[in-house]
Amino acid sequence: MRFSKTMIAASVSALALCGMVATGLSMAAPAEGPPKYRYDPNWPKPLPNNWALGGITGMFVDDKDTIWVLNRPGDLDESNNYASTNPPTAECCISAPAVLQFDAAGNLLKSWGKRNEVPGWPKSEHTIFTDRAGNVYIAGAQPSDTIMKFTADGKFISEFGHRGPNVPNEGQKQDNQQTGLLLRGVASATLDEDAKELYVADGYLNKRVLVFNSDTGAFKRGWGAYGKALSEISNDGQPQVGREGAEPAKDFKSPVHCVRISKDGLVYVCDRGGNRVQVFTKDGKFQKEFFVARNTGMRGTVGSVDFSPDAAQKYIFIADIMNMTVWQLDRQTGAVVQRIGKMGREGGNFAFLHLATMDSKGNLYTGEVATGRRIQKFSPQN
Repeated sequence: MRFSKTMIAASVSALALCGMVATGLSMAAPAEGPPKYRYDPNWPKPLPNNWALGGITGMFVDDKDTIWVLNRPGDLDESNNYASTNPPTAECCISAPAVLQFDAAGNLLKSWGKRNEVPGWPKSEHTIFTDRAGNVYIAGAQPSDTIMKFTADGKFISEFGHRGPNVPNEGQKQDNQQTGLLLRGVASATLDEDAKELYVADGYLNKRVLVFNSDTGAFKRGWGAYGKALSEISNDGQPQVGREGAEPAKDFKSPVHCVRISKDGLVYVCDRGGNRVQVFTKDGKFQKEFFVARNTGMRGTVGSVDFSPDAAQKYIFIADIMNMTVWQLDRQTGAVVQRIGKMGREGGNFAFLHLATMDSKGNLYTGEVATGRRIQKFSPQN
């Protein structure tokens, strides 16, 4: 999602007025709760070549604990340039490549990718993930964007297809019933390699999850909120946010911003606009939902979900774009056990937090969009 200066000012003003209060959440932590997280000021190391980051729209930790970062170089173009929110210098600023790989110490390992480098490159880069073979997938969230597959060094391998038409956003109409096209790109995607399945959060126009064969691209199944069949999802606008005490919305509210699979085979879907996480079996059977800062308006709360690295994945970590914080929830009950960071420019705080992800050691990595445009690391403290 892109933010105009007016939208950003309105968001910040609203937060100032509400005092960053997140209603609907219990902040009581157990006596022996999880470790506290400390901001690491030495991660990452300074980027080379006077590079500056655009909005951080994708982050993924691979099985070697390297951190893949996807940013939008186009955020630094003349119409939305870096100098509008950062003092210019003689050396500043050159857009960093779209794809950056870091190790846990903050060293930049690889960097590649720019618009028009490969035909069909996303107009709005939005998600990144890898497979066991080390291939890297990126996707975009605008009309005609789809998922593209590369080697770890950035050599193009293939594209997923299912591209929608290259048309303006204005005038596009929802079609939650068709399964051949991703009309407004991909909000998020994740692989189930054992099942050869690809899960897509089709959530920037439509309001659903789709599952495809990851080898052939063939459609397999899909569902909406509460496991609703695709044929039953409304194509009429967006539901109202279900405030505390009100009946929850029967459909997801755009953007349906993420999809992740836990070790025990449950599918977690971010209904960011609806301020909730819904949990399903892999065949789309609804299990439960957790509301997060339920009375939040505007851009919603649940931007991403990731899991703690213990075998039971006891906790989930949620990036909240509007309240600019990471919520740590008990995965079984949805109770909040910890809040990490708050609104602010200082290290360890956030400006428009877009996502958060975790490595196998329990380190937390975050990425910000709009005026934030940075990545940060938080390490657990015993």
